[in-house]
Amino acid sequence: MLPENKTPELMKTIPSFFEHYSERYKNNVMMWEKTDGSYNGLTYNEMRKLVYRFAGGLLSMKINAGDRVALLSEGRNYWAMSELGVLYCKAICVPLSVKLDEISEVKFRLTHSGCRMVIISGQQRAKMSEMLKKLEDIEKIILLDPVADMTEKEIYVEDVLKLGDEWLKNNPDKLEGIWKSVKENDLANISYTSGTTADPKGIMLTHRNYTANVEQADTLMQIPEHYRTLLILPWDHSFGHTAGIYSFIKNGASFASLKLGKTAMESLKNIPLNIKEIQPDLLLSVPVLAKNFRNNIEKNIKDKGKLLNGLFRFALKIAYIYNQEGHNKGAGFRILLKPVYWLFDKIIFKKIRDGFGGKLKFFIGGGALLDIELQRFFYAIGMPMLQGYGLSESSPIISANALHRHKLGSSGFLVQNLELKICDDDGNSLPVGEKGEIVVKGENIMAGYWKNEKATEQALRDGWLYTGDLGYMDKDGFLYVLGRFKSLLIGNDGEKFSPEGIEESLMNHSLYIEQLMLHNNQNPYTVALIYPRKDALRNWLKHKQLDVNSEEGRIAMIKAINYDLNQYRKGGKNQGEFPERWLPAGFAILNEGFTAENQLLNSTMKVIRGRVTERYKNLLDMLYTPEGKNIMNEHNKAVLKQMFEK
Repeated sequence: MLPENKTPELMKTIPSFFEHYSERYKNNVMMWEKTDGSYNGLTYNEMRKLVYRFAGGLLSMKINAGDRVALLSEGRNYWAMSELGVLYCKAICVPLSVKLDEISEVKFRLTHSGCRMVIISGQQRAKMSEMLKKLEDIEKIILLDPVADMTEKEIYVEDVLKLGDEWLKNNPDKLEGIWKSVKENDLANISYTSGTTADPKGIMLTHRNYTANVEQADTLMQIPEHYRTLLILPWDHSFGHTAGIYSFIKNGASFASLKLGKTAMESLKNIPLNIKEIQPDLLLSVPVLAKNFRNNIEKNIKDKGKLLNGLFRFALKIAYIYNQEGHNKGAGFRILLKPVYWLFDKIIFKKIRDGFGGKLKFFIGGGALLDIELQRFFYAIGMPMLQGYGLSESSPIISANALHRHKLGSSGFLVQNLELKICDDDGNSLPVGEKGEIVVKGENIMAGYWKNEKATEQALRDGWLYTGDLGYMDKDGFLYVLGRFKSLLIGNDGEKFSPEGIEESLMNHSLYIEQLMLHNNQNPYTVALIYPRKDALRNWLKHKQLDVNSEEGRIAMIKAINYDLNQYRKGGKNQGEFPERWLPAGFAILNEGFTAENQLLNSTMKVIRGRVTERYKNLLDMLYTPEGKNIMNEHNKAVLKQMFEK
């Protein structure tokens, strides 16, 4: 690990960084892609040649320094080639999320960033072709997949590579001169926030932001060059981008792309199959994936009979007691449980790990707060989900837990060469243990927001990034992130509390709540908007021999939802986990969930709280009336009636 400020100048840009490591590890496999029914490897040296050819093709098409080129594709070999090729041309890559189904959202990003070209996959072209035809500023569309109905504006990637061969032949030394002229403070990406607010902001990330953050990530944990991962997360997102692609490149390790299905659901079904094929050493995960993994594990165990399921549940209890929060595993009398835990690990937990390829050592969790119970679950079965923290504006890694140093429930210890302080509302630093806004400073911090000076001035002050996240540092140097500073619940006495931990816990532990958002904006009590688990309620009523379409059945369903909420109050099994004033005193049932389609979830599956509050303003106002506070209100009954009549 190079000491602070000792990184050679020739390794501070992404092209020089890639040149160095692709030469060091030239015969190692860099990427795995599934073609013709099996995964095939592409070495670092082979990728470097592809990058040269693609960059040459772009240069022959008159891409200049500072030009913006959008990249809209699922993860694949050509994704990495495309971004690196753009950067070798001294141009700026604008990576876009494949989860953007709204044409207007893609159009905004392309026009706001001023892209000259778009690199696009076949699936995304099918969605975006009409819009792209109408954007006059888009001069060329590079297709990563062949199509029969190619327009004059489009060109197939293989033809770009051929143009590159010709350009390189005629300009043998020119490409090297161009990539060597890239400066560390030149922009590499304009990365658009998926945001929990209305308009996305274009985060300007420099070459040095990325290379510095990769160096910082190496101070948290080492990735041996024999490691493999399956990059399940969107590659445009900074978490997968830095923690996956560039961190693996620095260490000569390899990463695989998910086999793309014809639909999003088919691609999801490929995840467990591809994991078994790749046999990853680590995986990057977010809470929604963690929940899916857990649900599948528990379903498979349950399907094998009551005896095994009962044994599994008992084994988890033993593991939870023995492990505690990880750093205090086996402390005190708990050491006596070690042989029992070891036995359960051999007969149950190891078989679960075999389903993940048998080599998986840990997950790195990011993207949002991960419920501690989920962390305990994966820790118990021998695949710890080590929570980290960061945001796109910091390229993104700020902290993480590691195998050698961790505390479940925390977001880990800080990367080196980064300053962090916790500030109050007035920007004053707070002592260890006190909660406030997380503020950071380092070479990984963005240059600002593209064409948005006001937002830049609000986020960056004297080189410090004001993250908008609430948290505190403990005495052992672990960071605890509590949620969004701006989405705090605020009581009528001015007291504040982050809702995200409560929401995660309620959704994870409730049988009948699918989604939930808490609300309190200087009100006398907290309320909730709830989208229920329809099938779970139906099955429960069937067990109780009640009709879902009867008044009695609707009352029973409301009581069932309220029962789960009451488990966090005095007398409930989760009592004391959260202060009662922030638990919902009333709730309204919704007839649709928060989704990307209705624009209430962003591309990283986070609730866009402002939009939800705006859309359901009248309903939230109703909950602060005597009628609304009564959970048996007519609204809840009417929604359930409508829901089960569908």
